[in-house]
Amino acid sequence: MRNYKGSLAACLAAAAMMAFSGCGGSQQAEKAPLVKTQQAGSASQADIGSYAGTVRGRYETNMSFQVGGQIIARNVQVGSPVRAGDVLMTIDPRDVVQKANQGDAQVASARAQLDLAQRNLSRYSELYQENAVPAAVLDQYQASYDAAFAAYQNALAQAAQGHNAMGYTNLTAGANGVVSSITAEEGQVVAAGQTVLTLVQTNELEVEIQVPENRVADIQTGMPVTVDFWALTGRTDGVIREIAPMADSAARTYRVRVSLPNPPAGMQLGMTANVRMVQPDEPDSGAAGGAILPLSAIYQDGDTPQVWLVGEDGTVRLKDVEIGSFGDNEVVVYGLAPSDLVVTAGVHKLHEGEAVRTEASAS
Repeated sequence: MRNYKGSLAACLAAAAMMAFSGCGGSQQAEKAPLVKTQQAGSASQADIGSYAGTVRGRYETNMSFQVGGQIIARNVQVGSPVRAGDVLMTIDPRDVVQKANQGDAQVASARAQLDLAQRNLSRYSELYQENAVPAAVLDQYQASYDAAFAAYQNALAQAAQGHNAMGYTNLTAGANGVVSSITAEEGQVVAAGQTVLTLVQTNELEVEIQVPENRVADIQTGMPVTVDFWALTGRTDGVIREIAPMADSAARTYRVRVSLPNPPAGMQLGMTANVRMVQPDEPDSGAAGGAILPLSAIYQDGDTPQVWLVGEDGTVRLKDVEIGSFGDNEVVVYGLAPSDLVVTAGVHKLHEGEAVRTEASAS
């Protein structure tokens, strides 16, 4: 009986040890660190920044009357589409008509003076031919005729200007577009040259962004960009067309215009877009294709930068890489295969040959 009890106790103890050993092994397996990874892929372009922008017209015209007066008609509203030749506003033409009439009267007066001077010159020319008057008298009448002729030409020019002004009482659109703002209302008296509305031509739209002064050296005209519209799906290619030569005095940013050779359907004025700046990489000699990785993926314990790669067996190993250009929290590295699985977080807590768990294996 004692032998049976002793054997039973031994079996129970052995079973408990096996169970503890199994639990310990399971806990040991679950202690493999979970790491965040990214497939290296390849990159022919480096990200150097993203900026919020607004759709604007390439040609925005601040329109004004060429003559002053009171506005008696406004035919458009903000957002109204217009066509070339449409009358947008009209000012009271009465004063302009009176000036035109005044010019015509001055022409008639100058013409009468010219006719008188011409007749006097003809008479005294005949008297001079008959030696009845000296040459000095003839010269005086010749000068009077020349002055009358010049006054007549001046009156004609002023009259023509007055008649031209009659056509300036209607503010007409010079091109197809959309009225983006109105700064004068019916009944208001405006001066010549005072802006009354802004017309945006819709035949060519582009995106305007503001680039900080510490990043403007990274971009140049002709550089390719990608544009994402928050209200539209898909991505559009663009090109930097213009960089302002001076920074804004208040914001200290540079205005940059991005042209869109193939604008997406549905793009409208005022839409918000995100412009991503990219520039071609220039790999070092002997380097393979570049890969864009987070800065947190770089492990450097000496002079050579490295990254941790996850093998097919689930263990990590270090790989030497070459550093290319830097972007916003990103870096271009060379020396990786597109299929390499790179650890992108917690790289300073890993050890060579250590087993790890990835997002794919943990799911």
